[in-house]
Amino acid sequence: MVTGSRGGAARSIDEILGEARARLRRLGPEGASAAMTSGAVLVDIRSQAQRAGQGVVPGALHVERNVLEWRFDPRSPARLPEASYRLRVIVMCVEGYTSSLAAASLQDLGVAGATDLAGGFRAWQRAGLPVLAGPVVPGSVVPGSVAPGSAAPGSVVPGSVVSGAVLPG
Repeated sequence: MVTGSRGGAARSIDEILGEARARLRRLGPEGASAAMTSGAVLVDIRSQAQRAGQGVVPGALHVERNVLEWRFDPRSPARLPEASYRLRVIVMCVEGYTSSLAAASLQDLGVAGATDLAGGFRAWQRAGLPVLAGPVVPGSVVPGSVAPGSAAPGSVVPGSVVSGAVLPG
């Protein structure tokens, strides 16, 4: 028998993910968009390189996964100004796996309104919701360029990535 760090039986990542999701009221893309309109904060935990390559959701707060708990723990000296036990947080990753674990971790910190975006960024994009080109990563995007057939830099086109739009990351 393999034991975990707490002396109990080791659990698989699928078991841990299932337990995390059982605690969450996961939102689909449309539900997440509506929640943002009502004051919830969409937190994009993808890396800078992923955001640059895939695009970003307008209005999302970018906090990479490795610092998430420190930024949203209301008692942490490294917390964001938004950090609060009452904050409604919707965590988003690429496909909705890492975000489930991250949202459960925020709940463990006492952020009871934490949940995640089912299907992640890809589901948001498939739903045709607004996406902008991600922040520039040196060597990855030529600032100001516009892909043939796309909209002007900085404009929002539902379900597409607009080349040349640069957001603070």
